[in-house]
Order: sequence, then structure tokens, then C-alpha cells
Amino acid sequence: MGGSGAAVGTAAGEVRVAEGFRRLYGAAPEGVWAAPGRVNLIGEYTDFNDGFVMPLALPHRAVAAVSRRRDRILRLHSADVTQGVVQLDIAALEPRSVTGWAAYPAGVVQALREAGHPVTGADVHLVSTVPSGAGLSSSAALEVVVALALNDLYGLGLTRPELALLAQRAENAFVGVPCGIMDQMAAACCTEGHALHLDTRDLSQRQVPFDPAAQGLRLLVVDTRVRHALGDGAYAARRAACEAGARALGVRALRDIPYARLPAALERLAGAGQGEEVRRCVRHVVSDDHRVERTIALLDADDLRAVGPVLTEGHASLRDDLRVSCPELDLAVTTAVTSGALGARMTGGGFGGSAVVLAEEPDTEAVTEAITEAFAASGFTPPRVFPAAPSTGARRLS
Repeated sequence: MGGSGAAVGTAAGEVRVAEGFRRLYGAAPEGVWAAPGRVNLIGEYTDFNDGFVMPLALPHRAVAAVSRRRDRILRLHSADVTQGVVQLDIAALEPRSVTGWAAYPAGVVQALREAGHPVTGADVHLVSTVPSGAGLSSSAALEVVVALALNDLYGLGLTRPELALLAQRAENAFVGVPCGIMDQMAAACCTEGHALHLDTRDLSQRQVPFDPAAQGLRLLVVDTRVRHALGDGAYAARRAACEAGARALGVRALRDIPYARLPAALERLAGAGQGEEVRRCVRHVVSDDHRVERTIALLDADDLRAVGPVLTEGHASLRDDLRVSCPELDLAVTTAVTSGALGARMTGGGFGGSAVVLAEEPDTEAVTEAITEAFAASGFTPPRVFPAAPSTGARRLS
């Protein structure tokens, strides 16, 4: 689910979502909420390894008009698909019992009820401008916006991190994607004008000022329009390899391997008979955690330009060690760098989706044109390129 237009969230957008709800359900909603998509600046496949990530919220968001029900019925509708209203008995919800976009909000309801929260049903109307399958966390936006709405309507008193954890539970247990916590925490906790430095082990966070425009720079998102689905086993295979590496090294998670000890750790894995796939995954995760730390140090030193090469280095690791890139992502990154960008890398789970590009403001048009022309020359679907302005996290609109 997700569109390609401008972000929903203006007063006019709120009215349209509320009017859509009234047409569907015959009454005004009790409220309207929004939650954003995200791009991850650095730190990929580190969140389920108890590591560090650094996402920022996009202006693109999922908006939900919601009202409570008392009859155990959950009615879901998306303005972005032609499926019509999906009606479910919340007492009958079971993992993988719902497919498609509706599984995400249904999973949230199931997770809340399993945690003992008195959710008795809801009517939900959703509109999203987060492109689905683009590596921008459209699913987490759906989960978090519904979780926040139900938290408010039912007076559950859950904190933003608690809502994120329940949304992750929905995606892990109900939908069946073994994702980490980054996407849901980004949707719930990011703030405007900042990147979120998140420690995924204890969920401690720091809002790091991130304003490329103030330094004459622009962060671009390149949506390759290659749609991915992380439920197909490739993501789970990388996670399993990381967990095998941690077990073989005798640590709780790969986050516990210092970067300085990485060569010794790789030798130990080889000696223990661990295959190349495990060693490559370990090398990527430990080095990407280190790249997050380097990026934080550069931002603290007010040296955003120096982050560019760190991004490009991260892409090489995702491409060569983790092997989660694709020809379109590689072309976007290579073309961006050769046409003057400071750095670029794929973002998100990979196998399609999007890349981020850091460029000088005067170079952004040339970089965008070069990527578009390179895609055309290769016979690829034209990409969509847009600026990523660090935006606000989930909130109630009305």
C-alpha cells in the first residue's frame, strides 16, 4: 500500500481522510492520526543484531481516521487499493490469517490484545503516500499509525517505544517478517530536523540535529521502483546467518564484537567451520555498526560532507558482503557518485527499494538527471528522485 503523491498531513488532507471515513462508515471518525515512512542514513541489518541505526522520518506518511467499536469487529479500508472494506473478527485473528496490506493493522490489534489491552474493535480508513516496497517502511507506518490511534482512543497509556515494540511484534509474529525494531521506532519517535541515533539493544535514543540544507547540501532518495517483499525468505536467511555467527563467537549478538576485533573474529569463525555466508554477514554487521559511530562523530564535528564516503562504503558492504543489492540500486549509487555526489548507498532491506544520495545543493539537478538517464540507457523503469527532509514522527492530527 502506498502512493507516490505529496505527503498527506495538511489540514485539507485531514479533511479528505475524515470525509472518506464518513462515506465508508456513515459517521465522523473519533480522530485522525499520521505516522511517517523513513529512510535510514546508515546502519543496515544491524537492528536485529542489537546494534546501532540512524533513520530519519520522511514527510511521506500513512494517515488513519479511526473510531472504536464494541462488537469485536475490525473494519479496514485503504484508499490506495481497490479491495474494499476488509471486515475481521478480532477474536478469530491468528498469525498469517490475513494477507496483503490489511495484515499490518490487523497484526497490531492482535498484538495489543495478546498483551492484555482492552481493544474491542475499530473502524479504520487509511491513506498513505509512503511508496510500498520501496525500502521506506510503508508497513511500519501503517502499524504505528494504527497503534497510536488505538492507544489514544482506548486510553492505553503506552509510550512511543512500547508502541513500536508492539508494532514490531505484529510484523514478526502475525505477518511473518522477522524485522528488527528500527522501522517502528523511527515512525514512532523521530523528530523534525533530526536523525534518530538508536541503540536497538536498550532502545536508548538521541535526536541528532541533521540539516543538510544549512550546509548547502541535499539528501536525495532514489526510489528505483523495484518492489521488494521481505517475507520471501532472503531477509530471514541473513538474520539466521548473523545469529549463527553470534553463537559461534559466544556473544549475545554481533553488536558485542568490537570493530578492532573483527579480523580475529572472522578467523575464529573460519576455524570453527562457519561458512562464507556467515562470515560475510558478520563482517558487514560489525563494520556497519562502526560506520554509524563514525557518522555520529562526523555530525558532532559539524562535518556532514565527510559522511558521503561513509555512505558509499556502506553500500559496497551491503552489495558485496550481505549481497542484498540489485542492479538498479548499484546503478543509482555508482551514477550518483560519478556525477558529483558526495556519497550514496542503498537503504532498507534491499533486493530493490531505494537509495539515499548526499550531494551539494548545486549538484542535485545534475545528479538526478544522470541517474534518470542511466536508468533509461539500461532499460530500467524510470526512478523517482525526491529530497528527504527530516520530518516529524507519529502524531495525532485531529
